[in-house]
Amino acid sequence: MLSLALTLLALPAAAARDDVLALAKKGWVYQLRTTMIGRDMSIPVRINGRLLAGASICIVGERPRRQTRLILDEFRALLAEVHGKPVPMRYAGPTARLCGAGRTVILRLYSGRPPNSALTDDLAWMNDSYALGLPTNRLYTAGSPAMAQTFFGRRGAGTHIMVKQPARDDVTELEAAFYRSILVEELFQTFTFGMDILHFDRSGIFQSKLQEFPVDLRYMNWDSQGFMQGLLGSNPSGLCEFDVFMLHAIATAPVEQTNEPAFLEFIAEGYDELMARAQVTLADPGYADLIDAECRSRN
Repeated sequence: MLSLALTLLALPAAAARDDVLALAKKGWVYQLRTTMIGRDMSIPVRINGRLLAGASICIVGERPRRQTRLILDEFRALLAEVHGKPVPMRYAGPTARLCGAGRTVILRLYSGRPPNSALTDDLAWMNDSYALGLPTNRLYTAGSPAMAQTFFGRRGAGTHIMVKQPARDDVTELEAAFYRSILVEELFQTFTFGMDILHFDRSGIFQSKLQEFPVDLRYMNWDSQGFMQGLLGSNPSGLCEFDVFMLHAIATAPVEQTNEPAFLEFIAEGYDELMARAQVTLADPGYADLIDAECRSRN
């Protein structure tokens, strides 16, 4: 009877580990592809979620609103805890050209219509600075209110995030949730190199910020309630337990690339310790604005 009881107790833990491994495989073990016609494809690419550990954030465009600054500060603190390296941040002004090249994440903040000309200029400067091999004389446009891109060049990697923020500090509950959600998602994906995971079961439980239920919002105004509600309903509003787990896994995995099977092997072997670290992080009230409490309680 004792042997049977121990076996039954082990089943939930084993199932949870299998779920984590399955999600990690979908979000991190991938082949990098590009659809950008004219880009120099001979530039080598190595995917490692620690690439931006300790990198600075250079804000351009608008200055961060109160909630934007709160999310940025909490996320920087989270990264500092996980990686043991501070994440400096500064506001540079209207253009990425004022940020300087180096291990820097360019974050362009805007409200209203997307500043496509400024985005194009940012990427042109990054192309010259990092020798990214991007097509020249091209106008880049925003296809969504938040987008992040990392390009690998012959003189290093360049990362650019462009995120819509509220035009004022006094926002509705819906607006606050929407702007928080899109900023957290872009920051998490940028600093971990995780990919979107399609989640087709509308009634199923979300386990990760990376999971997305497909919704067609192409013809809706980004400032409309319908668009905000639709996007918020497509995935968790903040990080889940799994996401915090993956932050710790990425920070400690002794692998050269986090999109290789060896990364999954590390997660499988160190699951218990990594989950214990994640639980400590989740219990810290200093990260409350980053976490989707409902998502966490369902895991």
